[in-house]
Amino acid sequence: MTDTFVPNVNRVDCPSRGILEHVTSRWGVLVLAALLERSYRFSELRRHVGGVSEKMLAQTLQALERDGFVHRDAKPVIPPRVDYSLTPLGQDVAAQVHALAHWVESKVDDVLEARTTYDDTRP
Repeated sequence: MTDTFVPNVNRVDCPSRGILEHVTSRWGVLVLAALLERSYRFSELRRHVGGVSEKMLAQTLQALERDGFVHRDAKPVIPPRVDYSLTPLGQDVAAQVHALAHWVESKVDDVLEARTTYDDTRP
């Protein structure tokens, strides 16, 4: 009988941890949610995702592309044009993190109230 690999995010050696890190990182969530709306050029995406540096956006897109979530379409024109869009797998995961992001937005008041209550009960 051969051992079959069963992904388990709680195992330290499971590759799902790296994938989870890519899609749930601050920039990963925001990039995936943005690309769920439409494809973007790099500079457009950087403006859309406020606060992300050029380096972090490039690293995030590269990781998401490597994982099969993002498609990079480099057009052979001058000046160079590169468009980023979601693959079918990327659309699936983007819908999940987009729902989480919207849930967080809808609960900001509740969380801020909980923080105030917590802080007020601490010396």
